[in-house]
Amino acid sequence: MDFTLSEDDLLIKETAADFAAKRIYPNAQEWDEEEKLPQDVLNELAELGYFGMMLPEEYGGLGFSTVTYNCAMEELAAASAGLMITLSVHNSLCCESIYRFGSDELKKKYLPDMAAGKILGAYCLTEPNAGTDAASIKTAAVKKGNTYVLNGTKAFVTNGGLAGLFIVFAVTDPSKGPKGISCFAVPAGTAGMTIGAKEKKMGMKASDTREVSFTDVVVPEGNRIGEEGTGFKTAVILLNNGRIGVAFQALGIARSAMAEALKYSKERQQFGQPICNFQAIQFKLAEMATKIDAGRLLAFRAATMKDAGENVAMESSMAKLFCSRVCNEVVNEAVQIHGGYGYMKEYAVERYFRDARVTEIYEGTTEAQKMVISRQLLKD
Repeated sequence: MDFTLSEDDLLIKETAADFAAKRIYPNAQEWDEEEKLPQDVLNELAELGYFGMMLPEEYGGLGFSTVTYNCAMEELAAASAGLMITLSVHNSLCCESIYRFGSDELKKKYLPDMAAGKILGAYCLTEPNAGTDAASIKTAAVKKGNTYVLNGTKAFVTNGGLAGLFIVFAVTDPSKGPKGISCFAVPAGTAGMTIGAKEKKMGMKASDTREVSFTDVVVPEGNRIGEEGTGFKTAVILLNNGRIGVAFQALGIARSAMAEALKYSKERQQFGQPICNFQAIQFKLAEMATKIDAGRLLAFRAATMKDAGENVAMESSMAKLFCSRVCNEVVNEAVQIHGGYGYMKEYAVERYFRDARVTEIYEGTTEAQKMVISRQLLKD
C-alpha cells in the first residue's frame, strides 16, 4: 500500500499549514482561555471551503478524498485541536450523514448551506446514560402522521451552541433494539429544543460542547435520514469516519508537543550544556518520533482503505486506539522534558497535555476500540 502523498494532497496540507501558522497558532492559547472560537476565523475557513471538504462540487463542496481531507485536519489540529474538532464533526459526521444516507431532497435542502459555512452541524448520539453502549439510547421519536415527535436528552454535543442543524439519533421502535433506531435532521430553533449551558472542560476548550434536550419536538418525516430503523447502522458507519479523524487529530497534537519539546531541549541549559545532549532526553525524543510515525501509517492505511470503499471497522479502530494512546504518551513526555515549565500555562505543552486526554474518550473509548478490533478478529 502506497502512502506517498500526491501533489494535490501536499498542496492542501501546505495550504492548511500556512493558514494555521498565520491565523491559528498565534491565537490558540487565547481561544483556549476564552473558551470560544471567533466568528471571523470560522468565516475565513468557510470562504476557503473547509466546511464542505468531502462534499462533491454539485453541493458546493471541494470533493476531497478522506486522505486529502485528513491531511488538512492534522495541520489544523496541530495548531488548535478545539478548532479542528469543530470542523471535523461538521464534515465527517454531519455533512457525511446527509450526503451518504439522506434523500435527494435533504441533500439539496441542507448541503449547499453546510458547505458554504452558513449552517454548522452538530452530532447528537451520546446520552447521559448511553455512551459506549449507544444502542441503549432512550431519546424517542414517535410517528404521528407525516411527522415524528422527539423527546429526550443528548450529552456532550460538539458545536451544540453554534449549530444550525442537529443530526439526532432516536428510537422509533423500542421492540427492535438497535434496529429500532432512526436518524433525523433537526434544524436549530425548532420549538421544544433546549440548548444547555456550555460545558466546562479540561481541554478542547475552544470547541463548544453542550447538552441538548428535546421536548415534543416535531420533525417532518422528510427530515428522517435514511429508512426507519437504519439509524444505528448509520451511526456505526459514520463513527469510522470520526475515528479516522480523531487519529489524525491525535497525531497533530502529538506532533506539536514533540516540536515544542525538541525546541525546548535545545534551549534549556543544565550542567553547562543543552539538555538535548543528555541521552535520557535523546531517547525520549526518539521514542516520541517513532510512535508518531507508526501512528501516521495506521491512520493513512485506514483513510486509504476508506477511499477505496473497503470496510474499515477494524482499521479505523486500530488507528484511533494507537494514535490517541501515542498522543497521550507523547504529550506526557513533552511536559516531562519541560520540567516545571511544562506545568505552566505560558508553555503550549500544558494545553496539548489537556487537549490530548479526550482523544482516548470520544468517538469511542480506548476500551471500546479494543472491543471492535477483537470482534472483527473473532467473527471469522
